[in-house]
Amino acid sequence: MSNTQHHTHIEFHALFKKQGPSKETVSLFRKIIKSYFRKHGRHSLPWRLTDDPYCILVSEIMLQQTQVERVNDKYRAFTKRFPDFRTLAGAPLRSVLKVWQGLGYNRRAIALHTLAKTVLERMEGQLPSSPDILETLPGIGKATAASICAFAFNKPVIFIETNIRRVFLHFFFYDKTNVNDKEILPLVEKTLVRSNARQWYSALMDYGAMLKKGIPNPNVKSMHYSRQSPFEGSNRQLRGKIIRIVTEAGTLTAARLIEQTEADPHKVRTVLIQLQKEGFLKKNPRGFTIG
Repeated sequence: MSNTQHHTHIEFHALFKKQGPSKETVSLFRKIIKSYFRKHGRHSLPWRLTDDPYCILVSEIMLQQTQVERVNDKYRAFTKRFPDFRTLAGAPLRSVLKVWQGLGYNRRAIALHTLAKTVLERMEGQLPSSPDILETLPGIGKATAASICAFAFNKPVIFIETNIRRVFLHFFFYDKTNVNDKEILPLVEKTLVRSNARQWYSALMDYGAMLKKGIPNPNVKSMHYSRQSPFEGSNRQLRGKIIRIVTEAGTLTAARLIEQTEADPHKVRTVLIQLQKEGFLKKNPRGFTIG
């Protein structure tokens, strides 16, 4: 964080302490966020250069629990290989997972694949612009549904994600802890630039990403904050490794997977059962294959 930004925060905190969320406070907050976005916004992110709902959907699913830097290249490769709902729905799951490899949380790829089929079969190939309908689709929760509406359809919906939460905690709750999102949402609504929700939320997210690098994480003040468990040696790591190996090989026995993962045999067998139940893998007489 620059000295200028530091002094701007001090100015804002002084005004907020004196007036609370007044018109003047909201105006200053918007001015700070917009100014930063004009000068330092990530305007060249590929999903910000399109208004295609499909492409924005792909980016939103990819960005769940994954950093922008990792998503950038994968998004380009994925949308090149699967440029629309029809192409994605018609592709074998194994091909989808192969392109997805490296992003982690592979269940998102399965959900996106299923979602594409649902949109074609039930919605005439058009992604709905209603948050309530979007929430009924695979892999889309309340926040993601609202985010898609904002970025794909420029609707002035109200939602919170990790970078947005960080911004509001830093500006409006700088002297509080254990903050509930229910306390933040009215401020998100009050400060929203309704005439261009898409750009405003982009600006908030970019400011939040800057704060993450420049100061101690404000999100620790949230009652919803939790540290992610270590990846190394976790079931999540083993699951990803198994899916990657099967995606590359086509079909493998449990014995071969135990050998190639170099993991505890009991742990591998337990994960294989889980992956079967969740629809990632199928078992045939020759071994395990992508579901």
